[in-house]
Amino acid sequence: MTTMDMTALLLSRIQFAFTISFHIIFPAFTIGLAAWLTFLEACHLLTGEHIYRRLSDFWLKIFAVAFGLGVVSGIVMAFQFGTNWSELSRRTGPIQGPLLGYESFTAFALEAAFFGVLMFGRDRVPRWAYLVACLMVALGTSLSAFWIMVNNSWMQYPTGFSLTPDGIFVPVDWSAIIFNQAVWTRFPHMILAAYVTSAFCVAATGAWYMLRGKAVQEGRAMVAMGLRLAAILVPVQIGVGHLVGDFVHDRQPAKFAAIEGRWNDQQPASEILFAVPDPAAERNRLEVAVPYLGSIIGSLSLTSNEVGIRSFPPQDRPPIAVPFFAFRAMVGCGLLMLAIAWFGAWLSFGDRLPKARLFLAATALSFPLGFVATLTGWFTAEVGRQPWTVYGQLRTADAATPFLSTHEVAATFVLIASIYMLIFGFGVLYIYRLLRAGPVPTPAISLHGTNPSRPLSLPGASPGASRPAEIGE
Repeated sequence: MTTMDMTALLLSRIQFAFTISFHIIFPAFTIGLAAWLTFLEACHLLTGEHIYRRLSDFWLKIFAVAFGLGVVSGIVMAFQFGTNWSELSRRTGPIQGPLLGYESFTAFALEAAFFGVLMFGRDRVPRWAYLVACLMVALGTSLSAFWIMVNNSWMQYPTGFSLTPDGIFVPVDWSAIIFNQAVWTRFPHMILAAYVTSAFCVAATGAWYMLRGKAVQEGRAMVAMGLRLAAILVPVQIGVGHLVGDFVHDRQPAKFAAIEGRWNDQQPASEILFAVPDPAAERNRLEVAVPYLGSIIGSLSLTSNEVGIRSFPPQDRPPIAVPFFAFRAMVGCGLLMLAIAWFGAWLSFGDRLPKARLFLAATALSFPLGFVATLTGWFTAEVGRQPWTVYGQLRTADAATPFLSTHEVAATFVLIASIYMLIFGFGVLYIYRLLRAGPVPTPAISLHGTNPSRPLSLPGASPGASRPAEIGE
């Protein structure tokens, strides 16, 4: 490839990284938020506590805006496969085309059929039917994530195919493709990431309301439910993340070595907590490492030999800095969320939460943690896969559109980035206004004849703990 071709390739990769990073923010939020809406509707139907209705109506507005932004930002993804990555489409189309089609036939069908009920059917269908609609939308968002993860996991670990003489990937075993070994860890990892992200957004919003002395009853409920859920899910996510790491260790050793920042084979291997990788000198600077821990993490052994980056040819090595630092940022966010969730869950039992204003401020500022963890985890997986688009089978340089000029890619990149930032700016501004307005009191009568204005008694809360006036006391 010429120098200009290599620049066009780099710009195409940056453009794809920008659009997918922008897009993944919204599914990471709406997948969990759809489940949250389903939970609120179920609680309202079963308990008759009207606070669940107020919370559901409030978060439905935010879900609708975020869902629309996710759909719009995802459209460009499909076009890029034809404009910038036509060779990838031509060679892997027999496999990736049907997988994306399955997403439309299942996930989009459910979402399109029942999203209208969520938006306009509140008072037009029975309550149980509205709950079913919420459940179907939540199922649709999860199915969409499943098919996308199947597609991406096949690129990470290609199975169930044969290659024609001209390099076309032909499916020979759909069960091996769909139930790929990588899917069983990566899909739960993604779903849990979405749930944790939404839980922290809900908790952060509730903490913000409590600090402002506005919608305190709803805010207290959001903080308690969000952090209690996160206190359960974050440890599970860390465990599933370790299983993903085991898969990478066994199937993608070059990526694992880059994540670890290990240049030479080691036996036993140390775990590098922090360093500044120097690819030119093939060494780390300012390295801080723990002896033996690398072998324990990699192979559950004190004596295992762990492979280093220098064991692979230079042309087969991924970039080091991005997966190395992105992985540590992801883990750092996870540990910080774990600490906030566990401490907040403990505070939520009894009358301690409203008085812990410093903790509420920390919780309110924690809303980006889930998004940052999701993005850095995605960077780790995708950049660590380089230089392959289909791991071990198709190089990224060979997947790009031939004869694509630097000027063409630069022009489309600037145009897409400008439109995305414009849409994102208006979308974020509108969501902020919805959040600032807060939940609107609903005058309807509770299902079981309870008083809608009566404060919700959360499990473990002391009597009177939800009094709106107490935040200012």
